[in-house]
Amino acid sequence: MNRTTLAKPLGGRLSRLASGHVIAPPLVFAVMLGAVWLLNPNYLSPFGISIVAATAAPILLLALGQATVLNVGSIDLSNAATSLLGTILLAMILPGYGFWGILAILALVTVIGAIVAYAQVPSFALTLGTLGVLQTAALVTSDSQTIYLGANRELVSTLYTTNVGFVPLSFWLAVAVALVFWAALQFTRAGQSMTAMGKNETAAILSGVPVRGLRIAAFAVSGFLGGVAGLAILAQAGSASASGIGSALLLPGIAAALVGGASISGGQTNPLNVIFGALTVAFVPMAIQALGVGAQSQSLVYGLFIILVVALTTTRSRGIVIK
Repeated sequence: MNRTTLAKPLGGRLSRLASGHVIAPPLVFAVMLGAVWLLNPNYLSPFGISIVAATAAPILLLALGQATVLNVGSIDLSNAATSLLGTILLAMILPGYGFWGILAILALVTVIGAIVAYAQVPSFALTLGTLGVLQTAALVTSDSQTIYLGANRELVSTLYTTNVGFVPLSFWLAVAVALVFWAALQFTRAGQSMTAMGKNETAAILSGVPVRGLRIAAFAVSGFLGGVAGLAILAQAGSASASGIGSALLLPGIAAALVGGASISGGQTNPLNVIFGALTVAFVPMAIQALGVGAQSQSLVYGLFIILVVALTTTRSRGIVIK
């Protein structure tokens, strides 16, 4: 692929700012924010904002990993399970290995992500199977018990206890990742090649784009960000288990990526809008509680809301087929 094909004119970038899939995510978030304020203004107090931001941090990190994979035309159903296993392993080794334990776990989950993409198998089927394997590994590793942090806890707890503008440091870390991801997609050859690959993989192959290597890299990034999400989970909970906090983040992570404008067909993602997607998804439980919906019906309302919002924020400009 030549330089002129990959380079995007500034005018083209500016024109996309007016497109629906760019405007929709912040608008949906604004509507959600307004609805929560009308239903119960207390949710938007400094304490409420802090809770929402802490909840949104691991969702945003997983969603950014998911968006990376979606951008190359694949899907990763295993990144939340990778995050869960990494969280459990980190809780086990952090007391003895400290900072080096964190690096080791981040390296491990990155390798797991890369290995998942290495096989030439459709990503949906492969990651669905990997999801089951990793969930079982998490149960076996933890012996179905909750693992509490002891020594060296401060190495991760700072992400939750340190606030900047009522917002935990873990959320600002996720926002920084989104900014780096956006810059990589806009200004690096690898990022632009990933987008081109997602739009038309055959054309990318004919243009000399190393599609297999880029797919492996995308899944490796997804695994790495799953590990970082595990840090945020561990910082907030102070413990890890296969059924505790962070064990049900697959749907929110995918939903946040889609609500944030990532295309399920590939070739389109805006990491900055994924921030709004994660915040919108994090506010959903609060809105449901404010409506007085019973616990038994919350999953139904949550699912219907996600379907509605994804339908509103998904672009259909790339053709009549919605995959």
